Amino acid sequence: MDTSVVKSWFEDMPLTLGPGWWASLALWLLGLLFMAAAFRSLLRARPLGLLVHTLTGLVLLMSGVAISLIGLGVHGYRALTHEQVAAHIRIEPLGAQHFRAHFTLPDGSRKAFELRGDALYVDAHVLKWKPAANLLGLHTAYELDRVSGRYVALDQERTAERTVHSLRLDRPVDLFTLRERFGWLSGLLDTDYGSASFKAVNGASEMELRVSTTGLLLRAVPPGTPPAAD
Repeated sequence: MDTSVVKSWFEDMPLTLGPGWWASLALWLLGLLFMAAAFRSLLRARPLGLLVHTLTGLVLLMSGVAISLIGLGVHGYRALTHEQVAAHIRIEPLGAQHFRAHFTLPDGSRKAFELRGDALYVDAHVLKWKPAANLLGLHTAYELDRVSGRYVALDQERTAERTVHSLRLDRPVDLFTLRERFGWLSGLLDTDYGSASFKAVNGASEMELRVSTTGLLLRAVPPGTPPAAD
C-alpha cells in the first residue's frame, strides 16, 4: 500500500482513546507482564511456570492485537444512532445520460464524480455489533462504499459505458477481511450488510443521502439547501 495513504490515514485518527483502545492496551500490558514472568521461569528452570506464563502471555497479547485491529478496522466508519445525512449531493448535467455528482460529506470534505446513466446509485456497508461489543465502544456504524451511474434500460446497463467510483477510506486494516479470518469475531459482530439507493437524475438538482439502521435513502431537496448538521 502507498505509504502516503497510510500516513494520511493515521493523521485522521482520533486523538482520544475509546474503551476498546484502553482494553487493548490493558491486554498488551498484561501479556507483556506474563511474558516477563515466563522469562523469569526460564532463568529459574521452572518448566511448568514457563509453559503456563508463556501460553497466558501469548493469549493476552493476541487478544490485544485482535482488539487493536478491530479498532483500526472501524476507523472511517461513522457511528449510526438515528437517521442522519451521509452526504449532500449536487447534480451537474454534462449531456445526455452524462452528469457530475458533487458530494459534500459530514466532515466538510468534497468530492466530485463524473458518471454515465439515468440515475445516481450509491451503496454502503453497515456494521451492527452485539451488546458485548458495545462495552468496547463499538456501536452500529456505516461506511459509504461506491457511487455509480445507473441506466434505466437493461440493455444499456449491460452494454453501455459503466462508471463506478470508490467512496471508501483507504485503510491498512479491512474489518471484513478480519471477520472472515477470525471466526471468533462473530461473537461480537451481530451482522454486516450492504445497503444501496438510487434516484433518477433529471437536470440540475440537489439531494441528500440519508442513512439509518434500515439502510440508505436518496431524497431530493430544494436547490441551495445547506448540508444538514447531525
